[in-house]
This record gives sequence, C-alpha cells and structure tokens, in this order.
Amino acid sequence: MLRSATAADIEVIAELRATVMRADLERLGRYDEHRVRQRLRDSFSAQHTSIIEIDRELVGCVTVRPAEDRQWLEHFYLAPHLQGRGLGSAVLRTVLERTDAQGMTVGLNVLQGSAARRLYERHGFVVEAEDPIDVFMARPPGPSSDVRA
Repeated sequence: MLRSATAADIEVIAELRATVMRADLERLGRYDEHRVRQRLRDSFSAQHTSIIEIDRELVGCVTVRPAEDRQWLEHFYLAPHLQGRGLGSAVLRTVLERTDAQGMTVGLNVLQGSAARRLYERHGFVVEAEDPIDVFMARPPGPSSDVRA
C-alpha cells in the first residue's frame, strides 16, 4: 500500500493536491489554479514522501519530514473516491506507529473547516494554534515510545 516516492511522482501528486484541496481553498477564497500545484512542487521531498497505491495506481501520498522538535506531517492527500473508507486512518496509523517508535511529536496544519480535522482529532491531535486559514495541531508520541528494551 505504501511505497517510497520518486521525482517522477511529483506531477501526479500536484494534480491530486489541486483536486483534493480545491473545495476547501475555494470556500476560504484562496484557490489559485497555478499556486495550488506550485506550492507542492516547491516543497516536495521524495526522501520524506510515501505514495499510497492500490492495484499499482497512485491514489494518495503522505510526507513526514523532520522539523525542529517534531516530525511534520504534510501533503497527506487521498483520492476523493477513496475518502471516508478507512484508508486515510490506516495510513495515518502506520505513520504514527513509526513516529511513536521514535518518540517524536507530530505536527501538522489543516485548513479551517476541512473534514480532515476530524480524522486528526480521532488520532490524538490537538489544536496548538489557529489563524483565519489554518489550524495547527500536534500529537505527542503514544505509548509505544514508552517501551524500554
């Protein structure tokens, strides 16, 4: 289900981002046909990105990159026809198991009013700050990080 990203994935992911984010960005008066794709291109890191595949088809992605005192979860997109079926939760659980094992807090930001916020809250993320566009959330490491060898 997850594979490492390559530079060749960037345009498919940029299109997926534009599709997934369009409704929320339009609602917030922030949708720009070019910028929505360029922001992904400018910050894409194949090294930190995993591709979500079903039957060898790219249906989503998630990036987890190191940032100061935490891991930063970004570019978590899932094709609209697969949303609401538990796939996003399964991917997020996998990501959080890895960060828990490292004893790392995970931070993210989600657009105001986005349905994705409920997913993050169900997985233990709490609001740290917000502005008119973004909600900044964090989740401390879970119990697996407390296991000592």
